[in-house]
Amino acid sequence: MKKISVVVPVYFNEGSLPPLFQELLGVERQLADLGVELELIFVDDGSGDGSYAELLKIKAARPATRVVKLSRNFGAVHASKAALQFVTGDAFMPLAADLQDPPALIVEMARRWLAGSKFVTCVRAKRADPPLTTLFAKAYYRLLRAVVVDDYPDGGYDLALMDKALLAHLRASGKNSNPNVFAFWLGFKPDVIPYERRERVHGKSRWTFRKKWKFFLDTMLGFSIVPLRLISLTGMVVSAGSLMFVAFVVVNGLLGRYDVPGFATLASIIAFLLGLVICMLGVMGEYLWRIFDEINGRPEAVIDEVL
Repeated sequence: MKKISVVVPVYFNEGSLPPLFQELLGVERQLADLGVELELIFVDDGSGDGSYAELLKIKAARPATRVVKLSRNFGAVHASKAALQFVTGDAFMPLAADLQDPPALIVEMARRWLAGSKFVTCVRAKRADPPLTTLFAKAYYRLLRAVVVDDYPDGGYDLALMDKALLAHLRASGKNSNPNVFAFWLGFKPDVIPYERRERVHGKSRWTFRKKWKFFLDTMLGFSIVPLRLISLTGMVVSAGSLMFVAFVVVNGLLGRYDVPGFATLASIIAFLLGLVICMLGVMGEYLWRIFDEINGRPEAVIDEVL
């Protein structure tokens, strides 16, 4: 019998875990009709509520469930990757614990996987987010397509069932990489399922602006050299413009038709160029930090207990 492994990172999801477990039990029964076994792996990512106690209840009700407890909060991406070492299925997928992504989709994804698709993705048919969030999301995905992967789905995707052929690559991916972009970058043709994402009922989102900004930088700097080439291009343009301006000043000064600018003009130009240089150094520093972070031997996540 084939097996699908579902990895569920948990962070302050005490309220959503009981109904999520019930839905997953229903999914398990439907998968059994397809001749597919379900492996459940929950990862407590340093939750400060009663999530771990709920996971212990789930473990008691379904002993085959694997519960991994991390020593502290490392983030959903790192928690999911920590759980990949326990995956034994023929296919695997991460699933958010907040119940906004319907677990019932797993059944249809399994059908398409059984039909031969190695990479099945679910994309939102529409977004029910606030206008500002929707605007930023559109800008992000447009930039992602322009800078990183030109054929990345417009609007991205939230769920993905991946064949075990992708597992080794995901396990070996860098600490500062976006798993969704990395999985798509591997080149397996995605089989797309549209769906409507549910509204959040339990708890509140912990996806803060700081985490979103870090995720954005990891995506843009982790997969593309374009920012560095933009720095080089900007430097060449500024240098060419400066030389042209110097030539203009010298020629007109010699002809007595131009008065050399005063302190205010020079100060403005120097301040602008200094700010530009600092920004460029910042971008290069981000690349250097990611190199250091990859080679210093620091683990992505620390496992405290496995049940």
